[in-house]
Amino acid sequence: MKIAVIGNGIVGTCCGAWLQRDGHKVTFIDPLGPAEATSFGNAGSLSPSACLPVGMPGMWKKVPRWLLDPLGPLSVRWAYAPIAAPWLARFLRFSNPAEVTRIAGALRNLLAPIFECYEPLLQRAGGMSHMRRSGCLYVYSGREAASQWAWGMNLRRKLGVLLRDVEQEELEALEPDLKGRFRFGLLAPENGSTPDPAALTRALFVQCERDGAEVVRQRVAALDAQGGMLRAVRLETGERLEFDAVVLAGGAWSAKLAAQLGARIPLESQRGYHVTVESSNLQLRHTVMAVEHNLMVNPMAMGLRLAGTVEFAGLKAAPDWRRAEALLTRGREMFPHLDASRTTRWMGHRPCLPDSLPVIGRAPGVENAFLAFGHGHVGMCGAPATGREVANLVAGRAPLLDLAPFAPDRFRRAA
Repeated sequence: MKIAVIGNGIVGTCCGAWLQRDGHKVTFIDPLGPAEATSFGNAGSLSPSACLPVGMPGMWKKVPRWLLDPLGPLSVRWAYAPIAAPWLARFLRFSNPAEVTRIAGALRNLLAPIFECYEPLLQRAGGMSHMRRSGCLYVYSGREAASQWAWGMNLRRKLGVLLRDVEQEELEALEPDLKGRFRFGLLAPENGSTPDPAALTRALFVQCERDGAEVVRQRVAALDAQGGMLRAVRLETGERLEFDAVVLAGGAWSAKLAAQLGARIPLESQRGYHVTVESSNLQLRHTVMAVEHNLMVNPMAMGLRLAGTVEFAGLKAAPDWRRAEALLTRGREMFPHLDASRTTRWMGHRPCLPDSLPVIGRAPGVENAFLAFGHGHVGMCGAPATGREVANLVAGRAPLLDLAPFAPDRFRRAA
């Protein structure tokens, strides 16, 4: 079939690559180039263990204090608060133990096949060097501090995540640069990362082009659906393009187009920041998650990337670069000897839903339209399996994963 993929970040690119494996003719439609938005600046984690939702039990107690700190782990611009408040209320309703257990099980199923779903795509693209399986360290100031997060870590273990206790001596042997700062850790040896998420995405996208994908550098204005079928994609230029099917994978910009397909999705941007220390003198061998600092640290090709925090301010507000500077401050606290003389900073839009699950499935009432967005903090992790499952849906094959938790109409049914 002739299929339009709207969005060429990592999720859209993986969808296109998997569709091409079935012989479909793919056209990517996006005003930006591949990996020029959210997929450019994420933390680069490829982690089967990243199955816990953002909203966790007891979080509601912390939110008021966080909201009073403009540089805290979660902030809401006051001008945006009336828009964000209903979404946050819904988000907190999904943070009770029963819901978190259900959501984590669904995320675990989506993330567990990361490597088996990336490998055939990267092998064809000659991009295996963009994926490494060196493990991740969750580090804490001590065992007592780690006990505050024990419920979530035990849930991960129940879902099959391999986590090994690492005492201070071994921790400092694994990562000498952590010496003197952390006394306990958990090693997730099955986790991985990419040294450059943008390069990984572009490698797959370029291979899609080699395999015949067309590229339209335009913004989609409307999706024309009649009689339960998508008839055409209309661009902002007024041009009307006809396809046999469409996959909507436009990240944080997907909600308006999804509504035209009958899917009312409560999509919100959790704006994330990073600082990349190009002058870093550290020799980290693992991705490091400093849980108490809420800071992900990943050694990358371009330097040491420090990422974290959530900001609600919508898609149009200018970045608050103080949040990036706060990440660098935490990085210096973790690594007093860090050479931070050369840094770059970035802000991007994580596409998030209140239950921390993406939408993956056929648009309600539109036979030939498929939704694949809302991956939140785990886009790099969930993209390859999402692409595989979208290809299965388009082909009429039975999914390899239970897609019910990701159903596009789940919020309407809940209401």
